Amino acid sequence: MDYTKTKKIITLRKYLLDTLYIVVGCIIMAIGTALFLLPNQLSSGGFSGISTIIYYFLHFPLGTTMLLLNIPFLLWALFKIGKELLIKSIAGTVLLAIFIDIFEKLKPLTDDRFLACIYGGICIGIGMALVLKASASTGGTDLISYIARAYRPHIRTSNIIVILDFIIIALNVFFFKQIEIGLYSAIAIYIVGKMIDIIFEGINFTKMMLIVSNKYKEIAQQIGDDLQRGSTGIYAKGMYTRERKMMLFCVGARNEVAKIKEIAVKIDPKAFIVIANARETWGKGFKT
Repeated sequence: MDYTKTKKIITLRKYLLDTLYIVVGCIIMAIGTALFLLPNQLSSGGFSGISTIIYYFLHFPLGTTMLLLNIPFLLWALFKIGKELLIKSIAGTVLLAIFIDIFEKLKPLTDDRFLACIYGGICIGIGMALVLKASASTGGTDLISYIARAYRPHIRTSNIIVILDFIIIALNVFFFKQIEIGLYSAIAIYIVGKMIDIIFEGINFTKMMLIVSNKYKEIAQQIGDDLQRGSTGIYAKGMYTRERKMMLFCVGARNEVAKIKEIAVKIDPKAFIVIANARETWGKGFKT
């Protein structure tokens, strides 16, 4: 098979997978929005929060409202973001609106606001993560952040999203005159963020350990024998003592951290140990 044909097959496969991510992601987001948050007057921030207010006061379909609110920003984005991202964003925005308006007609899955904010946040987080995996968007504050980054590439878009979500939740509290709505909505937004992290990073979070000890050879050997984990020696220099030292760099699963620390301290009670979260680890023994 020649290179050109192989490249076309890979491109087609990626296109189909991205399309699947966007469709399934929008369905899951619509379930979380229409069957959990909307019936309980909650929102996950963004345009869904504004649309929820319009839904209850003007009785206008939530999905349609979200789509209409997104149109000006989609037109603006036409001149500021890449063609592929724009097409995927239009697809995500339209599909989400359609699915929300469909599910909105079904009976809510719960009228308990606490359960609604939890399960609604989980659904929206999972769905949004799938859409983001396809390098797409469903509009709203995400689309605004893309546009803002086109003007200022180094701007912290997370700050923009947080500020906009805070303002929108405050509007929900103001119009519905219930502080609980804001509190539960904040929980939902937090869960959405955590679910996105879990989808992208997986549930098998890893830990990174730095061990400074004169007995680094024995520690590295024991870690390898007991846990089948490799470690890397890094030459370092203590700036206070001016002594050259060997620092061990080791990555392990969460349930291996206690054992690694135990090995190091047992061999060298004076070992200096730093433990930190590793957001993602690729390579032998981990993701490949």
